[in-house]
Amino acid sequence: MEHSPKITIEKYAKPPPPAKSTAPDADHLLSLERRPIATNSRVRKGEQFKRDMFIAFINKALQEKLDGQSKDFDDLVDQFNPRKVGEGATSPSQLRLWILALSHVLSRLEKRHASLVEAIVSLPWTTMESAFVKSYTIFIGMLLSARPEYLSLVLSKIAQGMTYQSGLQALNAGGPESSTSPLTRSVVYGRLHHLLRHLLSLIPTLPSTLQPLLVRNFPHKRQSQVTQATYIRNLLRVTEYCSELADRILALIIDRALQIDVEIQVELEELEQDDTLESGDLFEFDPFDVVIGQENDDGESDAGDDDLDSDVSTDVSSNGSEDDEEPDLPSNVRHMQEMVNKLDCILKLIFDHFNRLHYVTEVSTIPSPHTAHPGSPFSPLDTPRPPSPESGRVMRTAQFHTLLAIFDRTIIRTFKSRYTQFLVFWYSSLDPEFSDLFQGLLVEKALLGQDVPTVTRAAAASYIASFVSRAQFVDGESARTMIAVLCTFLQSHLDAFDNIIQAGQEPPSITHHSVFYAVTQAVFLIFCFRWRDLEERFNELEAYQGRKKWMNELDVVQRVITSPLNPLKVCSPNVVMQFARVARATDFVYCYSIIEANRRSEYNPSPGLLPLLPRLSGEELVSTELHMFFPFDPYKLPRSSSYIQGVYREWSSVAIGSDEESDEEEVEDADEGSEDEELDEGGIQSVSLSGTSLVSGRLQIPKTPQESSADADGLGESFGGMSISPAQPSSVVMVS
Repeated sequence: MEHSPKITIEKYAKPPPPAKSTAPDADHLLSLERRPIATNSRVRKGEQFKRDMFIAFINKALQEKLDGQSKDFDDLVDQFNPRKVGEGATSPSQLRLWILALSHVLSRLEKRHASLVEAIVSLPWTTMESAFVKSYTIFIGMLLSARPEYLSLVLSKIAQGMTYQSGLQALNAGGPESSTSPLTRSVVYGRLHHLLRHLLSLIPTLPSTLQPLLVRNFPHKRQSQVTQATYIRNLLRVTEYCSELADRILALIIDRALQIDVEIQVELEELEQDDTLESGDLFEFDPFDVVIGQENDDGESDAGDDDLDSDVSTDVSSNGSEDDEEPDLPSNVRHMQEMVNKLDCILKLIFDHFNRLHYVTEVSTIPSPHTAHPGSPFSPLDTPRPPSPESGRVMRTAQFHTLLAIFDRTIIRTFKSRYTQFLVFWYSSLDPEFSDLFQGLLVEKALLGQDVPTVTRAAAASYIASFVSRAQFVDGESARTMIAVLCTFLQSHLDAFDNIIQAGQEPPSITHHSVFYAVTQAVFLIFCFRWRDLEERFNELEAYQGRKKWMNELDVVQRVITSPLNPLKVCSPNVVMQFARVARATDFVYCYSIIEANRRSEYNPSPGLLPLLPRLSGEELVSTELHMFFPFDPYKLPRSSSYIQGVYREWSSVAIGSDEESDEEEVEDADEGSEDEELDEGGIQSVSLSGTSLVSGRLQIPKTPQESSADADGLGESFGGMSISPAQPSSVVMVS
């Protein structure tokens, strides 16, 4: 019996020698396509014949694989070998024919054919010619529609492709050589986003599978700035077309910013003195515009680091178990500079994203990462269109509520952060409604949240104080309203305390009054910045008699400072001294006699210690630092500071001038000076830091209020700078 000729992959995938036979094989049809006399009908017929022959071979290979014969199947898989693609053994046009043929047999793919799917998914398709990219995108959509079990594999490759090293990996695979024109990273990333958007339109449940993969591929915080920025830019672009993941992606990015923020426990002025802070553009070059294959050596080294740490990721809900295994934070200037610049870069990207997406301010932003590029197979219709004014307002509101939720979950609970919270500060400036909502949340946390931990309530009071004091967009009426609310709380607390004393009951411990002290300090700080807005307004016909008059709610302040709770001894010495100076200069209240009595009293526990929790609770250090936490201290990050400058109130703009000050002399200063290193009463060595010292793992304030600032000018500098923030651990103090 005469056997039919065997169908082999070489017959269709490799150029055969010239054939003398007139049989209509695939190679004969390829030669007909090149003839100028060929008609469209003949070309279409030839394409159909080739496709049928490819389909016949694929069906045969798939069936033989199931029957235990793997030769043809292995040859088929080998056609998608990235090495062969790079060497030119398989041309993009041939790959496209195989892809088109495979799209007709997707229903025949079984579990034993997984290696074929894996080979196709692993192709460096983003660096190939546009015709293949289009066919590949359509094929992947058809594949996942027919075989959803491969969704995780495809999405994992997409998430990996958004990392900085993906371009280098594509280069090693030889992808760029098959391109018709040089490709930039922006084009490569744009193709990935186009595929992801296409899959989202086909698979509504895709976000639930994608989200953990995006978290897994997030670069570790130790990786380079450009690595972090590249992935974050891609994540922010995902939020523009995948609203289901927008909240979680933003929370993930902010969580990374917080992780870096809490490591920056050093005054940036010290880095500026060493000329280590960078203040230029976001990058010396935009990595999205670099042509694939032209990365510098630094980029290659970054990619190597990324490969090493590819399995290291941080989930937004993680407890930092990975960090626990790492050595202690180095104290060298270079490491601190890298962390500062990295945080500055991340916050700048988030600010730019908000600004670009909602067209809110006139601050120039980085070029859009999805601008059409030469060689891109996608039209401008593939990029998000600018929102209309109405839809933009809705998006801003939704985004702000997302930020508030993130603030409530993470930021307000992170007491050592210095800059991440300015995202909410800046966003609140976009609409008076946002500012009111933010203040409402803080009031609810600080004053009304009886089930809220005391530490969180005190932190909320610190946010109130710093926000109302520093935000230019909080008008005078809002400041008066906030002071009225805080003073009402103070009066209620004092009334309850007096009732306990009058009833002869044992007074509660000082821990019970933690929120009271935090709110009192908030009133002191707001008064220093906003006292002009707290004066009553008189008509010209009313008799003023040369005496200033204050809003009625402020009457309770006199009762507060003279109460047995003695907040002038417990609150931050810098805030107390500045309040005393401003209150005396404005003829509001006189505090120096009480301050002097506190200084001379025999029982004088460490000033500034706010015991929010019982001693030996394991959180004493946090509670000690908390009342000295001023979340909106001056913003010192050079690149992202442009967003804050126009909405931030500097102390110099509200400080009392010499013509407003009273001629009355201040209380004499205590003995001047103290050595930087001294021994406390117990003989334990302590290191003095800006009038504060670190003793036995606890922050102590050995100086009296007068000693902590020698004169009014010094206090002004304190409020204008960062010295009212918590003292920093000695391990990260920069020594020139």
